[in-house]
Amino acid sequence: MSPELLSILGLAAMFVVATILPVNMGVIAFTGAFLLGTLVAGLTTKAILGFFPTGLFLTLVGITYLFAIAQTNGTIDWLVRLAVRAVKGRVAAIPWIMFFVAAALTSVGAVSPGAVAIIAPIALGFAIKYGISPLLMGLMVIHGAQAGGFSPISIYGGITNGVVSKAGLPLEPMVTFLASFAVNAGVAVLLFIALGGRKLFGARLEPAGANGAPAGGYARSPETPERYGDAETEALLAEEDIASNRKVDHPMADNRQYQILTLAGILLLAVLTLGFNLDIGFCAIAIGLALSLVSPTLQRKAVAQVTWPEIVLITGVSTYVGVMEKMGTISYVADGVAGLASPLTAALLLCLIGAVVSAFASSTAVLGSLIPLAVPFLQGDSGVGAIGFIAAMAVSSTIVDVSPFSTNGALVLANAPEGSRDGFFRQLLSYGALVTIVAPFVVWFLFVVL
Repeated sequence: MSPELLSILGLAAMFVVATILPVNMGVIAFTGAFLLGTLVAGLTTKAILGFFPTGLFLTLVGITYLFAIAQTNGTIDWLVRLAVRAVKGRVAAIPWIMFFVAAALTSVGAVSPGAVAIIAPIALGFAIKYGISPLLMGLMVIHGAQAGGFSPISIYGGITNGVVSKAGLPLEPMVTFLASFAVNAGVAVLLFIALGGRKLFGARLEPAGANGAPAGGYARSPETPERYGDAETEALLAEEDIASNRKVDHPMADNRQYQILTLAGILLLAVLTLGFNLDIGFCAIAIGLALSLVSPTLQRKAVAQVTWPEIVLITGVSTYVGVMEKMGTISYVADGVAGLASPLTAALLLCLIGAVVSAFASSTAVLGSLIPLAVPFLQGDSGVGAIGFIAAMAVSSTIVDVSPFSTNGALVLANAPEGSRDGFFRQLLSYGALVTIVAPFVVWFLFVVL
């Protein structure tokens, strides 16, 4: 058996073991990376450690720490109330606000994970507070970020257009942008319908006690069923308990001046990362430290809320994938696909490979490596249009960032309700697997075949 096939079987085995046994998949992946790297690839331990995603690690730690502080001191709840006033109590509008804000950020040049890191904690705060499906809110944020991701001035757009231009292929940046926006918006509509969005249309946020609604809640008609399961109910009740006990726990909890300072810190994070392209992980940790110095005792709870199990999981799998890339597994599979006799079949398989790999690794790396492999059949009279294929490749390689193993998916998972995080992970994993399998076929048919 070739080393490349062995690495693929090892990745599949990890999923099986982590599914059957309650063992953190990240721990399995770290062990697999060590065994695969040393025994099969002949790598040193130092080389294997070089594949550890330090940037992703810092991002997850910094963002979850900063927003845990914001959650503990009541800033997130305060933002929720302000945003509710902005939509005049229309609960159904909240998921779409998150979608379009995320899309606007990425379309003007924000890195997709940066936009998700800023919007996801607020969006999930809405979900917990008002009984909206956390899965719906998280996915609306991710798909919104991906919808705007291929504008001509965006990060994804710039990278893709550069690769296409270097390969000597026809270039239509707006086609790729509109294709990505249309597909992600369409998926968002389906998700809104499937995950309870229609039931939100009649909901209006009411003042405390109005029409029998709880404080901060919304009135429902008698025939409208409850919109969240037991785990989510427990998370919602726990969140309300935290809010009600803040003033008793610490004098700085629910302190408006401290909340304004926290909000200023979040806005500063957005400016530094989106405007000056500074590392979001370092910036978040530095801002979190500054806020901690204002109230050192209150921030102890925030440290405990950093999502260490999810961080181990994501970084472990990413390290294993790094070893696979070093071994040439990705090139091995892609070269075999590109050499197929049928250009249409090759285009489909490249989209599938892009989706599968991007679900675990960097989307930008996938775009940069797979598009050049398609050049031979895109330049000839093969029946496969370069513009359509690039659009299909772009969408299929980025829409899968809903996977909990991608940066965007990991950020949403890290901000999920603590009481139902395991179930949320399974939901996100199942949806990510569905998108990874279905999306390449759909975009291939829409942009390559038609």
